[in-house]
Amino acid sequence: MTRRLEGRVALVTGASRGLGRSLALELAKEGAHVIATARTEGGLTELDDDIKKLGGTATLVPVDIKDFPAIDRLGAAIFERWKKLDILVGNAGVLGKLTPVSHVDPKLWDDVMAVNVTANYRLIRSMDPLLRQSDAGRAVFMTSGLAHKCWAYWGPYSISKAALEAMVKTYAAEMATTSVRANCFSPGATRTNMRASAMPGEDPMTLPHPDEVAAQAAAMCEPSFDDNGGVWKYDPKGLFKQF
Repeated sequence: MTRRLEGRVALVTGASRGLGRSLALELAKEGAHVIATARTEGGLTELDDDIKKLGGTATLVPVDIKDFPAIDRLGAAIFERWKKLDILVGNAGVLGKLTPVSHVDPKLWDDVMAVNVTANYRLIRSMDPLLRQSDAGRAVFMTSGLAHKCWAYWGPYSISKAALEAMVKTYAAEMATTSVRANCFSPGATRTNMRASAMPGEDPMTLPHPDEVAAQAAAMCEPSFDDNGGVWKYDPKGLFKQF
């Protein structure tokens, strides 16, 4: 049985847990070699074990996504080994603190923007030449409905996701005449640690497991997925385009 991503190289950030882990497993299951990054080395090791059980392969890169020079070094290492990158998944993200905008601590603000926006800019900057070397480079970045709903007290998170979407759409427009396609994926309410910290009274068993959500996001990484500059959302009935 032919796997849909056989022979392709995929970079996934925040891959040690939650949706990032599920995405890494899904891409590996479909034949991609996964370059998995996260701060937690133990989580990456467990991921590698599970990828091997699926018959897949991975390269582990323990790194803090805020170490921007490390992102540049990673791009150089990928070029040295594979000469290209077929799939970029910008999954790493932080919630920050739920508080009025006027009460946000400057350090917390900078941290949320660094992880949710600037790190993804640095990924685009470093991986763009590699994506262009692919016959069908695909970049998918995790966003949220909060980029548009703008609930009270969710300021840094909402603002960072709105900025991310603007950046990805801009990049997509610049890639329109190339073989690279860039989109955002909104997983919605998912059974993750981030969701639990934001909604502590919610029953997690009422939410979809990250594995279910990851399958739809992984479909956006396939060469046949030709949309560009869209915001796509998980739905139990099937992936659909929001914007």
